Amino acid sequence: MSEKDERILAMLIYIISFFTVFFGPLIIWLIKKNDSTFIDHHGREYLNFLISVTVYGFISSILVLLIIGVFLLLFIAVGTFLLTIIAAIKAYEGEYYRFPFIFRIL
Repeated sequence: MSEKDERILAMLIYIISFFTVFFGPLIIWLIKKNDSTFIDHHGREYLNFLISVTVYGFISSILVLLIIGVFLLLFIAVGTFLLTIIAAIKAYEGEYYRFPFIFRIL
C-alpha cells in the first residue's frame, strides 16, 4: 500500500465518522489495521476518542439537571466537530495525531 493510500484511508476514518459514527471507521480500521501501522494508529485513536466523547456526553447529560450540563454538551459537540476535522487534516498530512483529553483504552 502506498503512503498516499494510507493517508487517504486514515483521513477517511475521520471524514466517514460524520455520516456513520461507529461502523464506518470501525470497518476501515478492521480491514486495514494489519496492512498499515499508520491506519492502525488513526483507527485506534478515533475509537478511543469516540469512547471518551461518549463518556463525557453521558456525564454531561446527567449534569443537565444542574443546568451546567447544557453548556457542557454544547462544548462537547463543538469540540468533537473541530477535533475530528483537525485529525482528518493531520492524517492527510501524514502525521500521527493524538487527541487531547481522551482515554487510551485500545
